[in-house]
Amino acid sequence: MHSYEILAVTAGAFLLAGFVKGVIGLGLPTVAIGLLGLMMTPAQAAAIMVAPALITNVWQAMVGKSLLPLLGRIWPMLAGICLGTFIAAAWLPGANSGRATICLVVAHVLYAGLGLTMMDFHVSPRAERWLSLPIGVLTGAVTAATGVYVLPGTPYLHALKLDRHQLVQMLGISFTVSTLALATALMHAGEIGMSLAVPVLIAIVASLAGMWLGQIVRGRVQEKTFRLWFFLGLLALGIHLALRGLL
Repeated sequence: MHSYEILAVTAGAFLLAGFVKGVIGLGLPTVAIGLLGLMMTPAQAAAIMVAPALITNVWQAMVGKSLLPLLGRIWPMLAGICLGTFIAAAWLPGANSGRATICLVVAHVLYAGLGLTMMDFHVSPRAERWLSLPIGVLTGAVTAATGVYVLPGTPYLHALKLDRHQLVQMLGISFTVSTLALATALMHAGEIGMSLAVPVLIAIVASLAGMWLGQIVRGRVQEKTFRLWFFLGLLALGIHLALRGLL
């Protein structure tokens, strides 16, 4: 695929990914890496994704009045994310792209399955004290292998039963730490360089434009309906990635 085609696909992938994040508050790396994974390794796709994800996640983490209390509550999970990402960073190089693609498929299918079944989990304060660290380690490992940092961290944070505004801010905090840890691992693996400057710039502009459009649509479309089609799309994308790997 020629460079201009890659740039066009990158713009389209991040426009859609930003749109999804604008509507439901998450999904940018899941959509972007899933689509870019059709033409490059997950590590290469993740390298392009880091900057737009970091910009949008920092914004999400800073909006709200509960930043310090939330940091005090989930710091073991954040530490686990960093630890798990660095431990699993050996999965990033291109020589292991086949294994990373398998992990990406599994992450997409599991995430879509959880979303479609609408399973309702609850974590008690007592369980939270010992679950946060291992959940963070697992989330970091999945992040390093796939570039997607929603599993199992996002379902776990939902299970804490926070109010809507605290949940969105806590997701932003978690995603920011995951993105920074992933960026560090990618730089150590040599996946981030100046050669990605143009695709990254295009990804930033496209994702911000997509978020703007998504925020407009958010008030006009029922979130339940959109989430249904979003998770169906993720499931279809995961199946397509799996079939492509078998052919």
